[in-house]
Amino acid sequence: MLRKTDKQNILNRFASKGIFPFQMAFTLLIPLRNIFLSPAQLAGRLELNTDSVVMEVGPGPGYFSPRIAGIISKGRLILADIQPEMLEYARKRMERKGLGNVGYYRCSGERFEFPESTFDRIFMVTVIGEVENKDIYMSEFYRILKPGGILSVTELAGDPDKLTISEVRKLAESHAFSFYRQYGNEKNYTVNFKKIQRI
Repeated sequence: MLRKTDKQNILNRFASKGIFPFQMAFTLLIPLRNIFLSPAQLAGRLELNTDSVVMEVGPGPGYFSPRIAGIISKGRLILADIQPEMLEYARKRMERKGLGNVGYYRCSGERFEFPESTFDRIFMVTVIGEVENKDIYMSEFYRILKPGGILSVTELAGDPDKLTISEVRKLAESHAFSFYRQYGNEKNYTVNFKKIQRI
């Protein structure tokens, strides 16, 4: 059982900047999230094919993941998170839904142990602001995306780590990603970038 000070620490982390506490993972599955962005809306923005190979960075307990895995029935979804507890929550959720085309990867906070040009899509929702090594992550995303692949960054109102659209564009474009498409507005948005091969 958690001590009072531990509970307070978790609540403080929940309401402040930094990595979302896994102890509050249940709050990420509340259906009210659909007001800001539903799994179906996000899936539409990713332009998925049934055989797409996709990585979701920071899936938490897997709010968006089942919808994505269901669409890419001939492909594969890799859930990548720095917190093993979040991956375990997500794994149990995917298994309950009978989704077998999902893999789980524990992030180190730096390098992603995947070969070059592995993924068709990499996406994250309210995650990039929490990443400590943003430049390293962006370089790795560029490396492991296939040419023409999409990097999709979504930020939503209320996230204390939220970046602006211009901050996200500056970060991605500084790592050779090309702006492709934007959805929503400054309050709630998705910005997609494409990997264009360097000359």
